[in-house]
Amino acid sequence: MRTITHWIGGRETAGDSDRRATVWNPATGQRQAQVVLGSKADVAAAVAAATSAFESWSQASLSARTRVLFRFRELVAAHLDDLAELITAEHGKVVSDAAGEVQRGLEVVEYACGIAELLKGEYSSEVSTGIDVVSVREPLGVTVGITPFNFPVMVPMWMHPVAIACGNTFVLKPSERDPSPSMLIAELYRRAGLPDGVFNVVQGDRECVDALLEHPDVAAVSFVGSTAIARQIHLKASANGKRVQALGGAKNHAVVLPDADLDFASGHISSAAFGSAGERCMAISAAVAVGDRADGLVEALADRATRVRVGPGTDPTSEMGPVVTRQAKERIVDLIGSGESAGARLRVDGRNHLVPGHEEGFFVGPTLIDHVDTGMAVYREEIFGPVLSVVRVDDIEAAIALINANPYGNGTAIFTSSGAAARRFRRGVQVGMVGVNVPVPVPVAYHSFGGWKDSLFGDRHVHGPEGVAFYTRAKVVTSRWPDRAAPRESVSYDFPTGGTA
Repeated sequence: MRTITHWIGGRETAGDSDRRATVWNPATGQRQAQVVLGSKADVAAAVAAATSAFESWSQASLSARTRVLFRFRELVAAHLDDLAELITAEHGKVVSDAAGEVQRGLEVVEYACGIAELLKGEYSSEVSTGIDVVSVREPLGVTVGITPFNFPVMVPMWMHPVAIACGNTFVLKPSERDPSPSMLIAELYRRAGLPDGVFNVVQGDRECVDALLEHPDVAAVSFVGSTAIARQIHLKASANGKRVQALGGAKNHAVVLPDADLDFASGHISSAAFGSAGERCMAISAAVAVGDRADGLVEALADRATRVRVGPGTDPTSEMGPVVTRQAKERIVDLIGSGESAGARLRVDGRNHLVPGHEEGFFVGPTLIDHVDTGMAVYREEIFGPVLSVVRVDDIEAAIALINANPYGNGTAIFTSSGAAARRFRRGVQVGMVGVNVPVPVPVAYHSFGGWKDSLFGDRHVHGPEGVAFYTRAKVVTSRWPDRAAPRESVSYDFPTGGTA
């Protein structure tokens, strides 16, 4: 069986751990590879390589860094199909969706290619007589990314291109469920001319994560995953003196007002709920039907849910693939059952969805549950599966209150033809990313991605301007060059001020 290893100091290595985990084919339910689960010693080796590389990489010119990133961008674009196929093989999403993930990651690489403009400092001349002040931003050192299974290329690319462009080195701990894409990314960095040790990959589980959080030479940690783990990451990394951004879970609502185009809204909400089998932190999992058109919305959603083509990700006719593991499928099925038991109406039931020829695959069909209330587990929990709950409210104020009462604040959307209602909504909701007639409002690379409340721990979002700020720290230099020929001024023991001098 194929074994997936680490990438440390510019080469593949199995390290010194004898622990292994299975990598499944979600469409068939069969084992397809094993991945090495690294040890504390493997983490130490990766951090040591990154620490050594930082000495020279942090001093590399901006033009040298951007040349590498431009070459890397071209290599990723040339291997987009290869990366998409690796994602589909280990995650299960359809190939076209996987290709879209790689493309969105590429947009962050392109943003990082403009680092020379992004790292421009500030200069003030003659703040006092003969005194100038300059502010600059400098890299932190060894930075770490701990990333989830659902976007094995895009989410790490929210992090490492920006970190590396800023002059840092990087250690990636990808999900052990789909580890192969990160190894191809490492190889493409090597071919782009990135020096050994600047980008490293350590495969593993909690043992590796804890070692990274505790290592004294790690300066910053970026994490994307569940809220429970994000909270732990933030607390532990902060306690160890590291800068942290930890993105947690989500419960994203789409509000549909009575004046919305139901065909348009139902189509886009269905896509946002069932695309990638709902395994997106920006998936819509709750449709909030406002007013007297709720029945019409539910009928339109039910019709679309029954027409989604479910099958293996490699089949070009498939619109939705399996979920990532058997355990994930079992959890989703249990939550659907809990909603039905609690009194919700199951309009479309995907629990027993079978794909001919793939009976052992981890498939759950699109599921629509009506008359859900906020006390039900199917509403409270982040399902991370193709399950859409419909909650009914009377007006937009009730919809805003519903969203604000939810502990998550990642993304939300409103469907309406009223500009006034849209403005009231976007100003009123306590959510980090808002879509107006856009169901998955993932910001473009030159804006930053991040939620509020239990969806983010830390004070910086990822990529965009906030990503650059996260991966750098400010330095302010105040300078004076006295004229030796001029008369010496008297020295004051008062606190220095700009004054009128």
